[in-house]
Amino acid sequence: MADEPITPEEQPEETPAAEQPTAEQPAEAPVAAEPVAEEAAEPVAEEAAAEEAAPEELVAAAEAPTETPAKPAIPGADLEVDIVAEGQDPLGRGEGNYYGDDADDEAPASDDVEDDIVEVEPIAAKIELAADARYSATGKRKRAVARVILKPGTGAYIVNGKTLEEHFPRPALRRTIRQPLETVGYEDRMDVVARMHGGGVSAQADALRHGISKALLEADPNLRGELKRRGFLTRDARAKERKKAGLKKARKRPQFSKR
Repeated sequence: MADEPITPEEQPEETPAAEQPTAEQPAEAPVAAEPVAEEAAEPVAEEAAAEEAAPEELVAAAEAPTETPAKPAIPGADLEVDIVAEGQDPLGRGEGNYYGDDADDEAPASDDVEDDIVEVEPIAAKIELAADARYSATGKRKRAVARVILKPGTGAYIVNGKTLEEHFPRPALRRTIRQPLETVGYEDRMDVVARMHGGGVSAQADALRHGISKALLEADPNLRGELKRRGFLTRDARAKERKKAGLKKARKRPQFSKR
């Protein structure tokens, strides 16, 4: 008996058997399809209604009258106009009280310069003047030099052979020159003879006042305190500053340009 190869026994393939519902687990009931159909129909109806309402809204918007945009409000438009004419009281007190209760007591201002000057009371000076008395001094201001001679007289001023009005036509300069003699009360008892050179009219007036004040000290040294207090004896050292090289003036520089 010949040896035959031993082949493994063919085993039948096991096919998974369909799971059968057991008695313990009841079979699931089939899901009803009608509610799903109803739910799907509802959104379709809503969309159709929305499409029908949209044209109606467009027609209503087109038929409605267009409103013009409102302009922005002007700030302060609601405020009352409060304009006060010149010369009237803004508080409504009347024209009589606009300048105050003391307006009638004050004197109106004058356009003349001489009326605004406060008169200075002369000091009590006693100078013994001889008939041939001469008091000389030198006054300076800037580049002006005044050589002054005081002598008994009637109050005349002779400057370089001219009267005070001819040499100094400006009233303010003449008032400056008369200040020293008016301070001591001798404006009608002494004559002034002066020789001047250099400077302008303003510098010459200050130099002449300086010279007259120094000449009064020669007549009465006790006047120093009063004249010094009024500033008549002080030599004003202010002068024009010299021009510097590279500059347009004493301090003014050319315009700077970076490029």
